[in-house]
Amino acid sequence: MRDIAVFSGSAHPELAEEVCAHLGVPLSPTRVSRFANDCLEVQLLANCRERDVFLVQPLIKPVQEHLVELLLMCDAARGASAGRITVVMPHYSYARSDKKDAPRISLGGRLVADLLVAAGAGRVLAMTLHSPQVHGFFSVPVDHLHALRELAAHFRRYDLSRTTVVSPDLGNAKEAAAFARMLGAQVAAGAKQRYADDRVSINAVIGDVAGRDVIVLDDEIAKGSTVLELLDRLRESGPRTIRLACRHGLFAADALERLGGQPDVLEIVCTNTVPVPAGDHTDKLRVLSIAPALAEAVRRIHNGESVSALFDARPAG
Repeated sequence: MRDIAVFSGSAHPELAEEVCAHLGVPLSPTRVSRFANDCLEVQLLANCRERDVFLVQPLIKPVQEHLVELLLMCDAARGASAGRITVVMPHYSYARSDKKDAPRISLGGRLVADLLVAAGAGRVLAMTLHSPQVHGFFSVPVDHLHALRELAAHFRRYDLSRTTVVSPDLGNAKEAAAFARMLGAQVAAGAKQRYADDRVSINAVIGDVAGRDVIVLDDEIAKGSTVLELLDRLRESGPRTIRLACRHGLFAADALERLGGQPDVLEIVCTNTVPVPAGDHTDKLRVLSIAPALAEAVRRIHNGESVSALFDARPAG
């Protein structure tokens, strides 16, 4: 793969290194510096001319710093005459700003998508966007992976004969149903109402969870308020076991410690789209790597092959 160049921002270089290891290419160096007036400057320290350039950067805390870094990386690659620029964004945090649900409110998901394209991005490779309509915010092609296959491979180690996959809300129920089909399990969903970013109410769980092995599936866990509320409703029905699964383990505000401290939660499974916050720890945490899937998607994009098999939620075979 001589004509490929992979660069990483400062958000998650470990993931970029792992992707490059699977591709069999070196991770090209990047220099990020700061002027005296606090402005960032990015220099790509490898040849980009007419090459297929991939820029790896999840938008994690501090989100604005990492976003500007990514925009500058795009601009640097474009100015260096890159043949094509693909943004590999395992976590698009602004995807949560995806609807006009209040007067005079900003639509950050669309604005940031426009900024990335304006900076030079010709394609985006993302993992588990917050909602399907975020696809439409980008005016360039988006390849959208889900990590459901990686999660399914993990949970197939268990006896799934009495398993129910539970979505915290009805909006995520379709994806939970796809995951349940992969496992041959039943599906249920919480009836959720959100009052603020960290305040939700779940009035009931729709579906059969009594005496069953429950896998709670969500796209991301930040403060954990939704999951903790859902656990209270689940306990009212008496499940046999409870496991938690998500793609983006943000675990802000000691969420990992609080969830790990729930005695009836046997396991917390996430992927490495974002690094686990430093200092957070629980023996119940299992981190699955999505680097092989990202690497295969990069390889297929570079070779002009179909990527659809990687984000198809149906079970293989």
